[in-house]
Amino acid sequence: MSTTERPRILVVGGGYVGLYAARRIQKKMRYGEATVTVVDPRSYMTYQPFLPEAAAGSISPRHVVVPLRRVLPKAEVLTGRVTTIDQDRKVATVAPLVGEAYELPFDYLVIAMGAVSRTFPIPGLAEQGIGMKGIEESIGLRNHVLEQLDKADSTTDEEIRRKALTFVFVGGGFAGAETIGEVEDMARDAAKYYNNVSREDMRFVLVDAADKILPEVGPKLGQYGKEHLEGRGVEVYLSTSMDSCVDGHVVLKNGLEVDSNTIVWTAGVKPNPALARFGLPLGPRGHVDTQATLQVQGTDYIWAAGDNAQVPDLVGRKAGNENAWCPPNAQHALRQAKVLGDNVISGMRGFPQKEYSHANKGAVAGLGLHKGVAMIVMGKMKIKLKGRLAWYMHRGYHGMAMPTFNRKIRVFADWTLGMFLKREVVSLGAMETPREEFYEAAKPAPKPAAAKAADDKPAEKAAEKTEAKAS
Repeated sequence: MSTTERPRILVVGGGYVGLYAARRIQKKMRYGEATVTVVDPRSYMTYQPFLPEAAAGSISPRHVVVPLRRVLPKAEVLTGRVTTIDQDRKVATVAPLVGEAYELPFDYLVIAMGAVSRTFPIPGLAEQGIGMKGIEESIGLRNHVLEQLDKADSTTDEEIRRKALTFVFVGGGFAGAETIGEVEDMARDAAKYYNNVSREDMRFVLVDAADKILPEVGPKLGQYGKEHLEGRGVEVYLSTSMDSCVDGHVVLKNGLEVDSNTIVWTAGVKPNPALARFGLPLGPRGHVDTQATLQVQGTDYIWAAGDNAQVPDLVGRKAGNENAWCPPNAQHALRQAKVLGDNVISGMRGFPQKEYSHANKGAVAGLGLHKGVAMIVMGKMKIKLKGRLAWYMHRGYHGMAMPTFNRKIRVFADWTLGMFLKREVVSLGAMETPREEFYEAAKPAPKPAAAKAADDKPAEKAAEKTEAKAS
């Protein structure tokens, strides 16, 4: 940690907003003007729009993350969590991965903690569910699905086989529709290498409480996405929800019951609950309440943006919607981070703050290889694309939005290799417990029954002598 007397800009969170804001601040800052400190439980930023493709094996998981220390060489990067913030003393309490918590003074504060999965008290969900918010979950889902195919191919028990080949996805937004599209694509390819498993043996179920999927691209493209998935054999159940999934027995509100080893939860996100401990003004859903300048309401030294912030949508409000707020997506996060970084520098130098304003440019979604939907907004005109062209738009937009030139090259290299080489369909499930095999080899072997009896005899004789003396 820095011991200088320079003012400290503390960035809480190293996600999309935290990374880009810190880079912007360092780019605009004069030499020695301030110390930038980034605190996050992980030492890397995850580009979440690529998690479905990482789960399908189209992109290497290492290329979906950006190491913070590499792209922020002039910043302090602390791996830990900010647990409390004392605004009166301007001190944050940091709990590192190991060791005692300590206090960290700051002069300017950026809240960029992002969001976490929004869950409900559904019986069995915590034990059975798989999220899709981090690269670890993406890798785990890929290994898990391929492992289910391994199980189904090698068992003669029809009940075990049916449960292994049933995949339930809850949530039909971008994350849910893209993930089920990519995973179904991968499973279809993988089935070609199994003697006893075919795509017809598998059952994919998509559930959403809303009456449509992919609401971000509009009703017509959402309907197309639904029909496209159904054409690939995916069962789509709308206006329903999951009541329970104890031991993998899934019960839906519409009465459907299935047994499944794979329950993927992508039913929305909510602001990081740790925000409630920071003493900041929060909106009705737990977001930090900010002005259009991204300054937290009632402060002149705290800024917030991204998924954990409630940012006024000036474009929507000018159009007559007085309660318009910026949606939590990568499009806004990237642009908010740049404005936030500029405003931190302006605030530090005593200059006026700039308001954030951005008109929606549309949305793109991939549904597997060569399949997708896209809505491009150009002024008052909306261009709707589907199929292969929309898929190219999806890859092109997110490929260019991927942080750092290094990661852009690696992602495009993965895609290029995928054009000429077959998809990898190997499961590396042992990655989750890498020491298990070594432990089994290294632990003391149990003694044979005869040797154990021989060892017990001296102890029995000693006990008999003790009893005899006592009597």
